[in-house]
Amino acid sequence: MSPLENLLEKVTRHLTAIYGEGDHEALRDSLVDAMQLREHFYHPVPYANHWSEKTVTLITYGDSILSEERPLVVLKKFVDEHLAGTIDTVHILPYFPWTADDGFAVSDYLSVNPPLGDWSDIEAISADYRLMSDLVVNHCSASHEWFRQYERGEEPGASFFIEASPCDDLSAVTRPRTTPLLRPTGDKHVWCTFGHDQADLNFAEPRLLIELVKIIRAHLDHGVSTFRLDAIAFAWKEIGTSCINLPQTHELVRLFRTLIEHVKPDAVLITETNVPNRENLSYFGNFNEAHSIYNFSLPPLLLHGLTTGSCLYLRRWLMSMPPAMPGTTYFNFLASHDGIGLRPAEGLLTDEQIDELVDTMKENGGFVSGRTLPDGSVRPYEINISLYDAFGGNEDRFLCAHTILLALEGMPALYIHSLLGTRNDYAKAEASGHNRHINRHQWNLSTLETALADPQNPHARTLSKLKELIKIRTEQPAFHPNATQFTLHMGDEIFGFWRQSLDRGQNIFCLHNITGIAQTIPLGSVNLVATDDWMDLLSGEDLATDATELTFTPYQSMWLASKPKFLPY
Repeated sequence: MSPLENLLEKVTRHLTAIYGEGDHEALRDSLVDAMQLREHFYHPVPYANHWSEKTVTLITYGDSILSEERPLVVLKKFVDEHLAGTIDTVHILPYFPWTADDGFAVSDYLSVNPPLGDWSDIEAISADYRLMSDLVVNHCSASHEWFRQYERGEEPGASFFIEASPCDDLSAVTRPRTTPLLRPTGDKHVWCTFGHDQADLNFAEPRLLIELVKIIRAHLDHGVSTFRLDAIAFAWKEIGTSCINLPQTHELVRLFRTLIEHVKPDAVLITETNVPNRENLSYFGNFNEAHSIYNFSLPPLLLHGLTTGSCLYLRRWLMSMPPAMPGTTYFNFLASHDGIGLRPAEGLLTDEQIDELVDTMKENGGFVSGRTLPDGSVRPYEINISLYDAFGGNEDRFLCAHTILLALEGMPALYIHSLLGTRNDYAKAEASGHNRHINRHQWNLSTLETALADPQNPHARTLSKLKELIKIRTEQPAFHPNATQFTLHMGDEIFGFWRQSLDRGQNIFCLHNITGIAQTIPLGSVNLVATDDWMDLLSGEDLATDATELTFTPYQSMWLASKPKFLPY
């Protein structure tokens, strides 16, 4: 069997798993042609890691910083000047024409939103950094041409959306919002998981799949190397089920991976599934689905630990997390354009603890968005707040959180407003009426540059300290995303874990005082190898050979690393 025949057979298996037994040859051929795989394709290497300890992602909107030039040009210049050598991947949140949800109601997947720039600006960024782009697969804007065709009863759009009746029993459907699920459209009702300007796409219609694959190919041609599969968990619907994490959804991810990695073998698929932890982990599949998954439980658990002064629940969760196998890794983050999701804390924190965390965040100036449960009640879905304010404006606590982020197994990602220490934007949230806008500030470039030019300015200080932490991280083989990690038991006040490089040549004990009180622990509890010399990478100080204990100031962290041995020949 030739390599092409092998690929065709694999695609056919995916289609059979999605659509059931039948003749899928025509659909298979259309998908392969849409990805231009008959002309040339690569052979992806199984279990390859497309990342290293130097992989650090910036999360940003294309217009997070504004000046007279096109925002994407401004973004490129800012990253080049302030973050080159610090980050290697840029995740630009949806840069397409849109009508709602700050980009996630896409009205044209094949264009760059003109107020941001054009494809040449996207390609300029992708030339110097890995470019991460959103593949918004669950829904599109009600202003998309497909939906307009639906309203006119014209194909193919007339088949691209999901209809249901208000009389259907939809009580089992998992809801991430409080808005009505169905949108009246003429004499029909269209399924809208996230809002009535975001009409859910119907993957039961194979022609839609072909169109989406054409879009993927176009994005690859413009330099996209990492795809964030937005809201992928909701992609397949069956009335009478929860309509989340269904088997067909997982198979769609497998199909996307097969097609994409044969075009670009180092491409990475990351699933964005804001669901309870066990469900989230399922998107690794059998190492044949997502290369990486958003580590959604980390933000609420770390926030809980640092606000209560106890790492008990954070430690329990870390102990339960399976090591990512070669070819997969975790995508670790603390803040993003969305709020701090609370569903991933379900089963890890009690409802009472989640409610207490919500109350604390309200005291720190945050908002809370809810979701509707099957019984009609509303539970907190996410906390809307800037990360700096989430930690009460306490710089040491804020930095401790990022020190933990940068040391954990997986790839770290930092939201631009965390790097800049941006505070809650109440004016934007009030003007728009959207809670999430509290953490979607838009900086004036001149104002930002003035702040960053002053070393004593809080924004300059935050950026400088985070850049220094990142610089230290990216020089340590033990911080490779797939390096060994074991959780340490240092009590509830010290959150600790051990990392060892893939070649076993470097060990780092990562210790973090998550309380506002000085802590002392016996050095013997860390189990440092007695024949090695040790130093704290963060302070640059050697550990005294006669030391018997370690003392931490409030929120202080230590990365105790074994010093390399130079053996005589």
